[in-house]
Amino acid sequence: MATRPWSFPASTMPVLVTIMFLWSQGLEVSWWLGLMALVNIVLVHAAGNVWSDYFDYRKGVDAADTYGVRILTDKQFTPKEVLALSITLQVLAVAMGLQMVWLTGITLLWFGLAGIALSLLYPPLKYAAMGDLVIMACYALLPMLGTTFICSGNIVSEVLWLAVPVGSITVAILHANNTRDIETDGRAKIRTFAMLTGRRFAIGMYVFEIILPYLWLAAITLLGLVSPWTLLTFITLPIALANCKKMFSYHKDGLEAIAGLDEATAKLQLAFSLTLVIGLIIKALIS
Repeated sequence: MATRPWSFPASTMPVLVTIMFLWSQGLEVSWWLGLMALVNIVLVHAAGNVWSDYFDYRKGVDAADTYGVRILTDKQFTPKEVLALSITLQVLAVAMGLQMVWLTGITLLWFGLAGIALSLLYPPLKYAAMGDLVIMACYALLPMLGTTFICSGNIVSEVLWLAVPVGSITVAILHANNTRDIETDGRAKIRTFAMLTGRRFAIGMYVFEIILPYLWLAAITLLGLVSPWTLLTFITLPIALANCKKMFSYHKDGLEAIAGLDEATAKLQLAFSLTLVIGLIIKALIS
């Protein structure tokens, strides 16, 4: 409960997509190191979730009347226990990361240091309306580029074409959360991107972040930058549109309409990325 496992598609899918992208490009892939990267990013993500919840509770962002994880607000665990869990997960993540550096090369160390730093600094950056940028870096750009190095021994920048759609949906998970929490976040005297733009723009921004991946994949497919098989992701478009409909209903139905939209967006991430992975596998098998 504390680590919010429903959110793990946001971290695991970028790594999985990257591994399959490398394979679809005909590159030699270290599957064992890819598995290590997958486990490691789950540890980093879990640690970051717990770390963020600890600071949200201490800052007063999470209270008895707010949505989301309630392990601290309902007194299921003490702040010290939650902090200890986060530190333990961070230590495990760093230990595994250092092992991967030893197995691959010093280049990976800089990706790891950047990821850990952004994870630790995420709470204050989120409070200063920079959370969306941090999420794009931590759950798209850094892990996807880093995974190319882990699995192939080289940084394959072409994977960034796929980082845009995958990262956009992940940012939408946070944005759905922040849009829902505009009032309670304001009470806690923090600033999120959704607060700065206002509810009406925040609703439109969520819809943009959800629809962009489909438009982006269609465009880069037409340009010949990725295989047409990646368009299998359009199978998930009805799920995306259903999420957009929920966000639009916020005007009429209030907070209850989007109370679970962050979790629904994580499910969209899982469906979108898995169909993208299937498309990449088909491309690898027939080429």
